[in-house]
Amino acid sequence: MVFFAPFACTFAPSRLTSMAKKKQKYYVVWQGRQTGVFDDWDVCRKQVEGFDKALYKSFDSKIEAMKAYTDDPRRYVGNKPKTAPQLKLSSLQRPPIEDSVVVDAAWNTATGDMEYQGIYLPTREKIFHRGPYPDGTNNIGEFLAIVHALALLHQRNSNLPIYSDSRTAISWVKKKKANTKLDPTPRNAELFELLDRAETWLTTHRFANAILKWETTEWGENPADFGRK
Repeated sequence: MVFFAPFACTFAPSRLTSMAKKKQKYYVVWQGRQTGVFDDWDVCRKQVEGFDKALYKSFDSKIEAMKAYTDDPRRYVGNKPKTAPQLKLSSLQRPPIEDSVVVDAAWNTATGDMEYQGIYLPTREKIFHRGPYPDGTNNIGEFLAIVHALALLHQRNSNLPIYSDSRTAISWVKKKKANTKLDPTPRNAELFELLDRAETWLTTHRFANAILKWETTEWGENPADFGRK
């Protein structure tokens, strides 16, 4: 079952369409010349070799590595790592994972119209946009945007992570249920149909994409923001 069909999207970056078939190691660098998740040891080594208090670790899967990268490194390298004995998470200033999709929604307080979109972070190119839908909410838009991105990446056999700045929408996706208090009206019937389809998609598909919080205070405005504040 396809959640949103057809996808009115001609953008198809190579990272969305290709996934490594063979098993390999993934390397998380929390502290080095460049931080992030790397799939090549030689590239990782250049970030940490000779770097004072470098902090890094290898993982067997990309998903595990991406989760670790957004987590406290002390959970993975021990409470007292020799490489950084006084490490504080706040001092790492980790950037977002560059190879990812970022989504956002906008809600017009005057009209009640809602729309949402997603971008490919490395190029900032828009990969989908939907709406406006009447009588919506921002949380519904954020939820639909995440599921739309999941469905799009699923079509392309891609496990890229997805960023959203809505904790509520992320929790809805994890629960596979949009816990909205919005009342159905004749004007938002299409929106509720999309919610039903989104929830059905979540319950009938398995995905390995990490759904991550966009940390606005650390990284600045969500790149998928509509810029209407």
